[in-house]
Parts: sequence; C-alpha cells; structure tokens
Amino acid sequence: MARQGYQEKLSSLREDVLYMSEVVSERLRMGLSALESKDRDLAMEVIQGDDEVNELYLDLEGQCIDLLALQQPVAGDLRFIASSFKIITDLERIADLATNLGTYTLDAKRDVYPDVDVQGIGQMTLEMIENAMDAYEAEDADACFAIAERDDDLDRLCERASETVVRDLIETESVDRDDEEIETLMQDVSRLLLTVRDLERVGDHAVNIAARTLYMVENSDELIY
Repeated sequence: MARQGYQEKLSSLREDVLYMSEVVSERLRMGLSALESKDRDLAMEVIQGDDEVNELYLDLEGQCIDLLALQQPVAGDLRFIASSFKIITDLERIADLATNLGTYTLDAKRDVYPDVDVQGIGQMTLEMIENAMDAYEAEDADACFAIAERDDDLDRLCERASETVVRDLIETESVDRDDEEIETLMQDVSRLLLTVRDLERVGDHAVNIAARTLYMVENSDELIY
C-alpha cells in the first residue's frame, strides 16, 4: 500500500508539472497577444497572473522536497524528481519573461520596426515549450535533441532581428527630430530589443527543460553543458 501511494505521488507530480506548463504557456501567449494588440487590460492580466504561477511553483517545490526527504528515491525515480524540480524552475522563469511582455505593452508608445516579426519569434518559443513538455510527458529522448537544434534557428532569428533594429537606427536621419521625439524613439527601440532578448531566453529555458528530460530518461547530461 505504501508503495502504491508513492507511485501515485510520482504520477501526481508529473501531472502537476504538466499543468504548470500549460498555465505558463498561456501566460506567454497572452503576453504576446497583448503586445501585438496593445491591449492594456490583457497586459495587466498577465502581470497580475504571475502570483498564480509563483504559487504553483512553491506547491510543486514542496512536493519534490517531500518526495526526496520522505521517500528517499533512487535511480530513475530520483532523476525524475530532480529533473521535475529543475523544470518547474525554468517554467517559473518563463512566466517572469511573459510578465515582462505585459510591462512592455504598458510602456510602449507606438510600433517600431514592423518588419521585425516579434509574433513569429514568440510563436516559435511557444512551440519549443510545448514540444519540450511533450518530451517530458512521453519520456522522448530524441525529441530533446530536436528542441536543442531548433534553438539554433531561434537564436539566428533573434540575432537578425536585433541587427535589423540597430542597423536601421544607425541609418535613420535624426536631424529633423526634436529631443523628445528622439528620446521616445530610443525608448521604443530599447523595448523592442528587450522583447527579442526575452523571447530568446524563453527558448533557452525550453532547451533547459529538454536537457533535464534527457537526463531523466537516459541519465545523460549531454544537453546540460
């Protein structure tokens, strides 16, 4: 009976980690939508919703600690619990980055550089998170490597986006702008660059999730370092 209870706790942990990932993905999706539509109400919902994610994190942290302390797991179970703990940490940080998007929405004055496909970059990061969590659920080692490879594509997209912004800014004639216009432009450009940087970091966290899943499944640290 005790063993059955232990297995049920492991199953519950997995389900709760997956649920947290769904909440976090939805926060990121909302943050991207708010940014695109300049929806201040939606942006505030994303920002205020961070408390829910933090509560989920603390609850799952407690589950992991209890399993480690009271059950003294070994081998595969130990790797599963340790990996789950690391994964919820990455999920919590992704939620923080989604909150940043809400803040950028509130602060934005106007659209700058519409040719920079922020939404396309954001969609790629969402897919990476979902794929990483699918790999976690299915214990799919091959999928972990595919996510790491896709991060290279994301990095290139982010690099090109940042280069486009900087290049166009340098080429922009500012002699006909007053100081207030220049300051507003610089603030909006800085915010766009921060958005691209934050989305790139979301991709990094998705890779971290894949790396911990690979460790969980195959006891391999190949993607961790």
